[in-house]
Amino acid sequence: MPRSFLFSVLRITIAVAAVLALLWWFGVRMPGKNISKAAPLSPDEVALREELRADVQTLAGEIGERNMWRYPQLNAAADFIENSFSRAGLRPRRDSYEMHGQACYNIEAEISGAQATAVSEPPPIILIGAHYDSVFGSPGANDNGSGVAALLALARRFAGKTAQHRVRFVAFVNEEPPYFLSDEMGSFVYAGRCKTRGDRIDAMISLETIGYFSDAPHSQTYPAPGLGILYPKVGNFIGFVSNVHSRALLRRVVALFRKHAKIPSEGAALPAFIPGVSWSDQWSFWRHGYPGIMITDTAPFRYPHYHSSTDTPDKLDYDRFTLVVSAMEKVIGDLVGL
Repeated sequence: MPRSFLFSVLRITIAVAAVLALLWWFGVRMPGKNISKAAPLSPDEVALREELRADVQTLAGEIGERNMWRYPQLNAAADFIENSFSRAGLRPRRDSYEMHGQACYNIEAEISGAQATAVSEPPPIILIGAHYDSVFGSPGANDNGSGVAALLALARRFAGKTAQHRVRFVAFVNEEPPYFLSDEMGSFVYAGRCKTRGDRIDAMISLETIGYFSDAPHSQTYPAPGLGILYPKVGNFIGFVSNVHSRALLRRVVALFRKHAKIPSEGAALPAFIPGVSWSDQWSFWRHGYPGIMITDTAPFRYPHYHSSTDTPDKLDYDRFTLVVSAMEKVIGDLVGL
């Protein structure tokens, strides 16, 4: 074998190893001590589990597919979310825009912060979001009934509390195709209006498809071959994902999550062009200059019922789904100063 060929192979091997090392150091290495398996639920978490189960059942079982092709169901979901915020003691607001001659609604509820700020400086906002539409042909239990159920559960637990920072809960419309990654997404419209108003959003956390877990070997795949070397091949963890610009926020949230968590977690701050990294409403906030992260079970890289008619409420792992939401309650509390 020619020496020149061996040198070429060696250079390529060294280059690949160097890229993986840099990727691990800057994008994969996360703070905090991770755990290897999920813990049992506490009594409070058992109650939370049934709350999550009931809301997923309402969205994906009773209302079902909800999008612009199922416009009455889309509005039924908006009504359910608005009523849920109201019953929690919050004051929901509909942020509306028109799509093909029909009104579409983002639903927000905000808890004011107690921290005094200078008149010239807008108060910081921690925004928790989840889209409530489902893809055409799917009831959307995991995508994204799970995210909306988590959003509502978290809103109920912060209602009536006084935090140092403002915390805002928003259910977004029209995340799924054909609006996906376009300026017609509900979150894109909403983020643009926030920017115009001068809202200071210090953190946007997108809850996206968070209810499916598996202990089966090779149940976890990844969008790029090299990532499979750096991350587990079993889908028993919850993922935290951001672009490179939001890396500091991602690392802070992962550290807080691992401080409280009873379920394994992985984090990745990666370029937005890698498939999956930008695949939810955090993309809209990135486009308007806000830091944002996505919390996800990795959706198509794990969930066999992704974007299908079989994405029904019975497919979710409600125990581990509950552990994610329980830990996120504590994370958000830390972020907003409770």
